[in-house]
Amino acid sequence: MYKLLSSVLALLMLAHTSSSFAALSIEIIGAGEHQIPVSIVPFSGEEKLVREINDVIIGDLQRSGLFRLVDTAGKLPHEASEVNYSDWQLRGAEALAIGSLSVQANGRIEARFHLLDVLKHTELVGQSVSAGEGQLRAVGHRISDLIYEKLTGDQGVFSTRIAYVNRLGKTFSLIVADSDGYNEQIVLKQNEPIMSPSWSPDGSHLAYVSFETGHAAVFVQSLYTNQRKVVADFRGSNSAPAWSPDGKQLAVVLSRDGSSQIYMVRPDGGDLRRISFSAGIDTEPNFSPDGQTLLFTSDRGGSPQIYRMPIEGGAAQRLSFGSGTSYSPRYSPDGKSFVFTHLSGGQFFISTQDFQTGQMETLTGGGWEKKPSFAPNGKIILFASEGRGRGILATVSSDGRVKQHMFTQSGDAREPVWGPHL
Repeated sequence: MYKLLSSVLALLMLAHTSSSFAALSIEIIGAGEHQIPVSIVPFSGEEKLVREINDVIIGDLQRSGLFRLVDTAGKLPHEASEVNYSDWQLRGAEALAIGSLSVQANGRIEARFHLLDVLKHTELVGQSVSAGEGQLRAVGHRISDLIYEKLTGDQGVFSTRIAYVNRLGKTFSLIVADSDGYNEQIVLKQNEPIMSPSWSPDGSHLAYVSFETGHAAVFVQSLYTNQRKVVADFRGSNSAPAWSPDGKQLAVVLSRDGSSQIYMVRPDGGDLRRISFSAGIDTEPNFSPDGQTLLFTSDRGGSPQIYRMPIEGGAAQRLSFGSGTSYSPRYSPDGKSFVFTHLSGGQFFISTQDFQTGQMETLTGGGWEKKPSFAPNGKIILFASEGRGRGILATVSSDGRVKQHMFTQSGDAREPVWGPHL
């Protein structure tokens, strides 16, 4: 029985994007330990639309590194009653996606979709996914999420978005795009540096640092209206904004009273209060998923390391030890670990550390690898890297097996952050 899904309204809020082409080209390196063999049969419907949505679904699944695509070899069933399960099992498929695509009189796109278990001869998903005119890729991403969720047990992130800063010459652009680099939206473009974008929990706003006032100041900007507000523009530096999980406050780093310390402030700039009081530099705060603690970077012990403290302030616990220095901590979505940048032997690595065991795991090969950010399902980490002589975005799976390099068409990509589920 079909379940009518919403029209992906959260994605439509950004439908005024500047273009729909891929702003990022993606190279995939490695694969999951156990790839699931799945076959994606092109849907019935208008050929151009079918080809585009098929490309989206296949592209999403291939980028995850968790699926092996089985060739349909001319077999084109579109209804469950047309499927010969034995035939698909002989081809090596364990799951089969089929369906149809239609355009309604009002211009809305509707995809009727089945995901079938080839081994058990049963239906895993039977749903109808729809969206407004021009949102075909959103439908494809949603179908990819459904396939991913049913076959892996984890929530998909293909329908999410990322934000990053692109520098081309003296021009800086704050960009929001789909997770695959399509539907690029330029949120802010100027000739002064932009840094540290941070998503609000509902995905409706970005906080970021801009130097347009002559020094670092913190702004919050709506992605619905493009209206923005100065949150922190005090004497000295104002930097590193981080949203609380309930969206009611930001942690920011200010040097108004001397060295850089952590403060809390409302998104409208009210109720400023200082929560860290060290003789060193405290920076790069990040809220725990329950909103009760902060991770941050501090050199209070002599070199930059990772610390944790309650959001009301108080004693801080050092978390990173051993050789090298550590920066840019970010909680995993389940709160059980954190990701950070580790500098050792002159190279930057992306690493994770488990809170309970204290065990550190290095996920990347090293180089210029900074500013990690978890995908909202905790299975992928986005970070800044270098390739072909310029700044690029990169991802690594949480087990280190699957990596991607994401190249902009021009310029240097920096400061990436993965957006929330919407």
